[in-house]
Amino acid sequence: MNLALDTNRYTDLCRGDADVVERIESADTVVLPFVVIGELRAGFGVGRQGPKNESVLRRFLLKPGVRIVYADDQTIHHYANVYRQLRQQGTPIPTNDMWIAALVLQHSLTLYDRDRHFDSLPQIPRA
Repeated sequence: MNLALDTNRYTDLCRGDADVVERIESADTVVLPFVVIGELRAGFGVGRQGPKNESVLRRFLLKPGVRIVYADDQTIHHYANVYRQLRQQGTPIPTNDMWIAALVLQHSLTLYDRDRHFDSLPQIPRA
């Protein structure tokens, strides 16, 4: 399984949540959308353990099977479709999560999160 981590699941991993560790270790590939990296680094910048957290993130990103995905022209089309769907349904979600959803769809990933608002996008496979 190619697993895309949401910010909250990366945080759970760093806290040592056994179920999260097991799920991530069993994945073929672990993907962090660029938005997740941005959210994490923004949090590091206002937290008390910024340098330590940055070091942990850098080590994680160097592990075999871990990669980052970035937005491109295809992502923009997926984002527009997600935006339109959510607007028609009347079920808005945070902008960053629409970008994550677009990247998950584009790269045929399974999203690993704990946000109920992704329930509004049934086309996204979830772990």
